[in-house]
Amino acid sequence: MIKRLTFLLLLAFIFTFSQADSSISQPQPQSSFKLQDTQNNVRSCSFTVSITTSCSSPRYTRDQISLSFGDAYGNQVYAPRLDDPSSRTFERCSRDTFEIYGPCTYQICYLYLYRSGYDGWKPETVQVYGYNTKSVSFYYNTFIPNDVWFGFNHCNGVSSALSTS
Repeated sequence: MIKRLTFLLLLAFIFTFSQADSSISQPQPQSSFKLQDTQNNVRSCSFTVSITTSCSSPRYTRDQISLSFGDAYGNQVYAPRLDDPSSRTFERCSRDTFEIYGPCTYQICYLYLYRSGYDGWKPETVQVYGYNTKSVSFYYNTFIPNDVWFGFNHCNGVSSALSTS
């Protein structure tokens, strides 16, 4: 009986971790990512974005940091130039919180960061909270490459924010 129970627990353990490994993803560069023109969207919602900078990031960055996230239905929020070196934004081991307004979304399933500059920057996590959506976290813990949208797309299918050309 004990051997059988041990065997069943071992099978459950293996199954759990084999399933977990398939859902873990790393941020990827997205060269086909395109920003949408959201000026014609009359609905506006508020989002809180919390970004934690890694303790292994440079002490501070003067790089330009932008962010875009959205849902699988083509609703996209864009926040240009979140950086502000004079206010100590994105310093090593810090958390910065932003209130961002944009089109209302369903569940957020993709998030990309854009960095332009020479200092480098290593975010650890980005969390997004919105009125109509569950909070979502994206785990980076890697340096953001220069001049390319870099992040995650967990949408089922291809979001209309992504170009196939």
